[in-house]
Amino acid sequence: MSKLTFLILFLISIECLSQKFNGGFIAGVSTSQVSGDNLGGYNKAGLNIGVFTQYPLSSISNIKMEMTLIQKGSNNPKMNKNNIPDISTSYIEIPISVNYFQYDQLSLETGLSTGFLVNSSENDINGLINNENTRPFHKIDFGAIIGLNYFFINYLNNRIFLNTRLGNSIIPIRSHASNATYLFNKGQYNTVLSFSINYLL
Repeated sequence: MSKLTFLILFLISIECLSQKFNGGFIAGVSTSQVSGDNLGGYNKAGLNIGVFTQYPLSSISNIKMEMTLIQKGSNNPKMNKNNIPDISTSYIEIPISVNYFQYDQLSLETGLSTGFLVNSSENDINGLINNENTRPFHKIDFGAIIGLNYFFINYLNNRIFLNTRLGNSIIPIRSHASNATYLFNKGQYNTVLSFSINYLL
């Protein structure tokens, strides 16, 4: 096979592959908590915005990759009583999921996500805590995700769909205050419940 023929076939294959990819935008909110911080409840609200691309694996499944800015952490509604600090973190997150279309209007998703820490802070009853007096957060938050997508018409003829997702860290985001570990509990972990609107271009 000549180099020219190979180049032509290669370019044709790339063009055919690229036609199968599509993508769009994500806009939504997150509610989160941090296990191991002596607080409970999804009391921390934040943003979840970004872009996504997806590629069909079969007529009823695809693989989806996202890049989002997501806010996580915990909020203490009883700060005046126990003075347990709030936690605020922001990540550039890259979830990769496999989506299975069980019904025309509903698909299930499962996958993994990698978050890269953008910023973090803690607040107590006196306000912002100096970073020198807090334990550092790990730069990467690696976790697992599971969720549902709902299509208003069906997944073949609908450009807008709703996503509901539960995500949880697999590795700790930082150590416990005591630096103690307990079997599988190696530190503090993010748990996030997010709701978003996805718009397919």
